[in-house]
Amino acid sequence: MDIDRDVFRMVRVNERTNPVDGHVYWSWKKSIWITSYFVIGVIGGFLTFSIDSFLVFLVFTATTACLGHSLGMHRLLIHKSYKCPKWMEYLFIHFGTVFGMAGPFGMMYGHDIRDWAQRHPDCHDYLKHGKSFFKDGWWQLHCNLALDYPPTFIPEREVAEDQVYQFIERTWMLQQLPWAILFYLLGGWPWVIWGICVRIPIQLTGHWVVGFFAHNSGTRDWEIVGAAVQGHNVDIAGIFTMGEAWHNNHHAFPGSAKMGIYKGQIDVGWWVLKVLEKIGLVWDIKLPQDLPFREELKPITRRERQIEYSQIRS
Repeated sequence: MDIDRDVFRMVRVNERTNPVDGHVYWSWKKSIWITSYFVIGVIGGFLTFSIDSFLVFLVFTATTACLGHSLGMHRLLIHKSYKCPKWMEYLFIHFGTVFGMAGPFGMMYGHDIRDWAQRHPDCHDYLKHGKSFFKDGWWQLHCNLALDYPPTFIPEREVAEDQVYQFIERTWMLQQLPWAILFYLLGGWPWVIWGICVRIPIQLTGHWVVGFFAHNSGTRDWEIVGAAVQGHNVDIAGIFTMGEAWHNNHHAFPGSAKMGIYKGQIDVGWWVLKVLEKIGLVWDIKLPQDLPFREELKPITRRERQIEYSQIRS
């Protein structure tokens, strides 16, 4: 069976467009970004540790991971799995940028090129986490991939022409600065070190580690027939990834705002969405039963054969 490989922001240029041919190269900006924070975080974190600075680290890590990376960048901007007021959308995308990976357009491109590639029968090892653990870590954290015949990335007009998004994208590395100033005023250098410099390399490395296992090993209930890469649920990481580690569920139902779709699958992001829905700040939440039927989606466990999509709801 040939699967539907369409990712609507990725437009095929011609018949040579493919996700296989390309080369990995060292990205000095990307490498310096994470390495500098790592060095400052290790040295400064050791010298400035205190209970309050560690609490700042925990709270701001949870905030940027949940409201920013998961609910803002992933479930809202990329997959449009719910709606909210524009001010809240901008706030969540800001938090997602402060997470430390990229700005809104960079996040959309990075996600969509990987999604587009993985739906093909084969793709470059960079895009499927196909090398050894340590080599993949070097690639993902310090390098970029240049495809020889890439698709064209065309974000939707309302996003591409949004001046707030354009500003955040241009200044994405500087989005840490207001928080660094605030932390300094409230708690001095210990809060800056732990709230910014310790947090960023931990979040970026953690994101890669979960991504590596989510595309190589773990539990699965679904298979995307004909796809080069299958998503796996990294069960142990469900809680601290805010639900993002239920990656087999996400590959099966990418437009669903709920990622932990079965009993016992903790999805903190979903809990937060439901609270926001109750107070009227979130609406039009999409669930698996709201998504178009996918012919290539195949259940591979007994419980999946016994469950209709309309029953995947708590």
